[in-house]
Amino acid sequence: MFLLPVVVVAVVAGFLLGGRLGRLADVRVRSPWLFYLAIAMQMLAFPSLVMPWHAAEGIATALSVGSYVCLVTVFLLNVRLRGLAIAGGGMLLNLAAIATNGGHMPALPSAMRAAGLAFSGVHNNSVAEASPNLAWFVDRWAAPSWVPFGNVFSAGDVLIAIGVVVTLAAAMGARMPFSAATAVAADPGPDAA
Repeated sequence: MFLLPVVVVAVVAGFLLGGRLGRLADVRVRSPWLFYLAIAMQMLAFPSLVMPWHAAEGIATALSVGSYVCLVTVFLLNVRLRGLAIAGGGMLLNLAAIATNGGHMPALPSAMRAAGLAFSGVHNNSVAEASPNLAWFVDRWAAPSWVPFGNVFSAGDVLIAIGVVVTLAAAMGARMPFSAATAVAADPGPDAA
């Protein structure tokens, strides 16, 4: 759910930097069906309260890890899109944390308390863990209370959010700060005089 506010921020950033929403239709994504498959796998693994099923823990874990494999594959196939490498790096950090911690994303108890979360065992794909493997990659911070759907997040989540903003804004045709084209336009070189 944390991606919904990120997409809104990305679209606003795209507009502010001169992009147009209609340009998104021109973007060609390779194997987009893998992205939709990943979403479907997450929904099957961790249904919300309105869905009438509950996946067994082993099945949910396999579906969750499989969804990350699909997402990393989409990233590798589409790495040419500006910003996607940042999001892909975040996915890899999250996948590393999940893979080294029994197939679940650990959440530090301090972050859970700060976010107002209290659960034991596995909740969706999270598990409370005070001493996880790859501790810097796990859900270690609480989102501010004003962030919609915010709870706890990881360094990988930060990279995914930044990557999504850059990717969507660039796909909208926004003038991207710090890009090579911007640097060339700003510095005409010694022959410009």
